[in-house]
Amino acid sequence: MKLSEIRDILNAEVLVGDDLLDRTIFGAGGADLMEDILSAVAKGAALLTGLISDQVIRTAKIAEVGAVVFVRGKRPDSNLLDLARSYNLAILLTEYSLFVASGRLYMNGLRGLDGSW
Repeated sequence: MKLSEIRDILNAEVLVGDDLLDRTIFGAGGADLMEDILSAVAKGAALLTGLISDQVIRTAKIAEVGAVVFVRGKRPDSNLLDLARSYNLAILLTEYSLFVASGRLYMNGLRGLDGSW
């Protein structure tokens, strides 16, 4: 699924990465704990989280995710966005909760990389 499709499904605002909307996202996962992100979200996936921290961006870089989607309308500060830009990491923002955002992506065909959510 293209990142632009995720943007549309989640009615999301692109905070970083307007030029990355053609990026293919291969799956998705949601987590707020860093160890869950490292163990459950794979390369090229979208990470959905409500945790606003530079640790999320650094962990996303290590895990090589394709995009981070902040849920519940949580808006990161400019330092976090600058860090994401430096990693060429797309950042989206949706008003949906993690549960609803996950469900919307699942209903539109995006799954966890193991076939689940």
